[in-house]
Amino acid sequence: MKTTNFDDLLAENLKDHEVKKAYDALEEEFDVAKSIIHLRLNAGMTQKELARQAHTSQAAISRLESGTYRNVSLAFLRRVGAVLGVKPHVSFQ
Repeated sequence: MKTTNFDDLLAENLKDHEVKKAYDALEEEFDVAKSIIHLRLNAGMTQKELARQAHTSQAAISRLESGTYRNVSLAFLRRVGAVLGVKPHVSFQ
C-alpha cells in the first residue's frame, strides 16, 4: 500500500482555491497543530500518553492536533507544552 506524506498531500490540496482559502483562515491553528504533532512524535508519545501526563483526555489532544480546536486556552497549551518540554509563545503581528 502506498502512503502519502502529509506535506505532499497538503501541497496538492492547497492548489484548490477554496481549500487554500479555508486553510489560510485557520493557518495559526494548523501551525500549532503541526508543532504539537511533531513534538509529540519526537518524544515517542501517543496522544493517550500525552493526554495522561497533561491531565486531559485523548480526545482533547486529538482536537488540538486537528487544527480546528478554536477555543484552546493558554493554560491548556502550557500543560501540554510542559509535558513536551516546551513553552507556548504568543505574539501579535
